[in-house]
Formats: sequence, structure tokens, C-alpha cells
Amino acid sequence: MFNQLDTLAADPILGLMAAYQQDTHPQKLDLGIGVYKNEEGLTPVLESVSEGQNRHIALENTKSYLNPAGYPGFNEAMQTLIFGEAHPALMSHRVATVQTPGGCGALRVAAELIKRAMADVTIWVSDPTWANHIPLLGDAGLSIKTYPYYDPKNKGVRFEDMLEVLAQLGTDDIVLLHGCCHNPCGADLSKEQWQTLAGLALERGFVPFIDMAYQGFGDGLEDDAYGLRLLSEQLPEVIVATSCSKNFGLYRERTGCISFVCESEKAMKATKSQLLSVARGIYSMPPAHGAAIVEAILNHSTLREQWIQEVDGMRKRMQGLRSAFSKGMAIRGHDNFSFIENEKGMFSFLGLTPQQVEALRVRYSIYMINSSRVNIAGISSVNIDYLCDSVSEVLE
Repeated sequence: MFNQLDTLAADPILGLMAAYQQDTHPQKLDLGIGVYKNEEGLTPVLESVSEGQNRHIALENTKSYLNPAGYPGFNEAMQTLIFGEAHPALMSHRVATVQTPGGCGALRVAAELIKRAMADVTIWVSDPTWANHIPLLGDAGLSIKTYPYYDPKNKGVRFEDMLEVLAQLGTDDIVLLHGCCHNPCGADLSKEQWQTLAGLALERGFVPFIDMAYQGFGDGLEDDAYGLRLLSEQLPEVIVATSCSKNFGLYRERTGCISFVCESEKAMKATKSQLLSVARGIYSMPPAHGAAIVEAILNHSTLREQWIQEVDGMRKRMQGLRSAFSKGMAIRGHDNFSFIENEKGMFSFLGLTPQQVEALRVRYSIYMINSSRVNIAGISSVNIDYLCDSVSEVLE
């Protein structure tokens, strides 16, 4: 049976990581892998996470099964973080939320439920989007199409082109949107654009599906949630996939949740029952440890404030790195990198050709994927001059 299987090509990012690990260059630089790194190049355990973990372990007295909804208290705490205190959708009991194994689990659970609800639905994703969106949604049997989003020439959102496509959609369409810190381009919608999008969705009847993987890394925890909160207030149905990997640093704990905003409390109860059924059929129950840590942080005022400060610190550091890179390139005679300062979150395209990306890798041991998407958090004060010098060299 298995002799008939073909060997698949390695995932580009995982292959890049393997090549980086084997590289012996003393100044090698990894800008490909999508994890936050501190000034020392490490992905640290947040102090609030360490304290939350200690509090959880001190009180934990069982490793018994959870139900498919996940760790008690986690979903309610996440609803408040995502939607905000006293959001109308929460107050009217229209939001069904269940814990999932990370943001990937949230996306896949949503895809399976969408397929149950409407077999012929089309999912529209931005061009470009996070590469794993396609298999996570498409392998559930959903039809995937793209709408225009990023303009590599002008380094911004093609909003009018985006609206032109979305204006043709209807009630059998779902539009996947990046809640903030667009991966891979870093170009986000403005508040005015979110408002326009909300009006169009209400008029045409398509359902927004928001992937919120980086809340807090753009303009702050509250501002980053503006778009999803607006849509959830003005529209009858919205889907939100949330990850705790980045803003809590819980990458390997696989902690996330999926939320469906429904038209009524009755629809919410039916949707939640279906979510639990989907979860039961895929993984039975999500892992508890990361969710217990998040619950301990969000429901403890001192820990929550400490965590907010840590998230703000990561965000401000990345903003500083964006500014430093832009200025560093300008000093070297390349003043066309100012767009980097205006983009948000961990990722941006440098606008390099695949040949220039290869030259950076071969000549300078600087690793990024061929699209020239870079992880801003991989830069530090130690390596930024080397990076700017190297990019300048391949641009000559």
C-alpha cells in the first residue's frame, strides 16, 4: 500500500531552517522562521507565562481528560480578550467559542464546520496570504479563490481592487481576512477601510473569517482588534480564529480557539454543538497546559498587566527594528525602504528578487524565503549593520 506513495518536497520554511542549522558562518542570520526572537536571538518564555505556569502547577491535581470545548475558563477569558468587555455579540450570547490546538487547529475546525453548513461555499483568501491557509482550508474540501490585496510596486494594500472583487460576492462566499499584522506582507487595513469593508459585507451578505494570530503586535491589543470587533458588532455572522502562539509565546503548547459569531443565541447553541462534534472527530480534546497558563494570566489582574507590558515591549522592539532597518538602508544610499516603517507586526517583503535572496544566503548566510519575506524579530542591534550591508551589496 505505502510503496505507492510519492516523496513530497520539504516545506520551504522547514527546509530553510535545516539549512540554517547546518551553516557554520559566524554571522549567519535566520529571517525565515516565524517566531519572535529577543535581542539575544532567543524565543523566550515570558515572565508572565512562567508565573502563570507556576500558579497552575501548584493548583493542578489531575491529568484527566477535558471535554472537546477545552480548559475551563479559557474560552470565556479569550472571548473578552478578542471581543472586548461588554461587546454586543457577547452580551446577546451570540458567540460560540471552543479551544483548539493552536491557530492551525482553529482554522481547520472552522473549515470542517463550514463544509457541514454549506458544501458549495467558496473561501476567498488574500493574494498573498500565509501559505498554510491553503492546505488547512482546502484539504477540508473547500473551494479556494483569491482576492487582490498587496501591491508590491507601491508597497501597500490594493484596497480598491480588493473591493471590486468582493463586491461580486454573495451569501455563499466567505472572505478570510488577517485581523492585524498581515502575514506575509505587514500591510494592514486602516480603520476607515475596515468600516468600508463592514458595509460591503452587510450589503453583499458574505461572511468575514478573521485570522487573528498577532493581536498586540501591530498597534496594541485593543487597536489590533478594531476590525474584528467592528464586524462582529455590525454583521450577523463572523468567524474568528485566534492563536496564542505569538503574543503569549506558547508556540509548542498549541493553544488557540475558534469563535463563531451567530445571528441568534439559538444559532450559537447549535453552532457550538457542531463545533464540539467536529473537534471530537478530529482530536477529541485540545491540550490543556497552554490554555491553563493563558487562563491564569487573563483572570489575574497583576499577571494580566505584566503580560500586557511584555506584549507592548515586543511590539515596540519590532517597531524600533523596522525604523532602524529603514534608516540603515537610507544611510547606504537606498531610501526606498521607508515602507518598512509603516508596516505592522513580524513580517514584511523586502522586495528582492529570488536571485538576490539566493545571493544573501550563499554569500552572507542570511536566510529568508524566496519571496523575500523577512521576520523582523530576527533582526537585532548586533546584526542589523551586517544585514543592511549585505542587502546593499546584492542590490548593487
